[in-house]
Amino acid sequence: MTDEPAFFCDAMLGGLARWLRAAGYSARFDVHVRDGELVRRALEEHRCLLTSDSGIMERYAISGGLVRCLFVPRGLSTMQQLGHVMTALGLELRDSRCMDCDGALQEVELTQVEGQVPAKVKEACSQFFRCEGCGKVYWRGTHWQSIQRLLAHARRLAAGAEAPTGGQPSGSSSEEGARG
Repeated sequence: MTDEPAFFCDAMLGGLARWLRAAGYSARFDVHVRDGELVRRALEEHRCLLTSDSGIMERYAISGGLVRCLFVPRGLSTMQQLGHVMTALGLELRDSRCMDCDGALQEVELTQVEGQVPAKVKEACSQFFRCEGCGKVYWRGTHWQSIQRLLAHARRLAAGAEAPTGGQPSGSSSEEGARG
């Protein structure tokens, strides 16, 4: 793996891939990729493979140490999965990536995205970002704050400071979404 941790998630871990992106890590996910192809791509791209499939763990590239791999136990909520990965790999929260396409988020001026931002958001928010991959616009509004609270919750789970609660801290409405 390179200096910058990057991941491939198996077909069972699509939600984890999105939340690793929110935590600031590049995470690829393709529900249609076969196990052998997934392992090959992880090897070629120097990505750590995250899997809940014990069969993948038996492949030579994994068992032989050619591909770094972490088993994510089944039955965990998405936030518990994220906490497990963060703990096992010693990851810290970083600047978020696009939860949809994995692109880096670049801070932009309001004038660059004005036509893509609702009027009330223009009045309430001062920080805007555009995904370098898909062009989606983000801002630091209430949804961004909710995402940050969920990430902090996952970090506390990773640190063992909280008992698992099924993935959502009290007062949170959703694990999905990416806009403010």
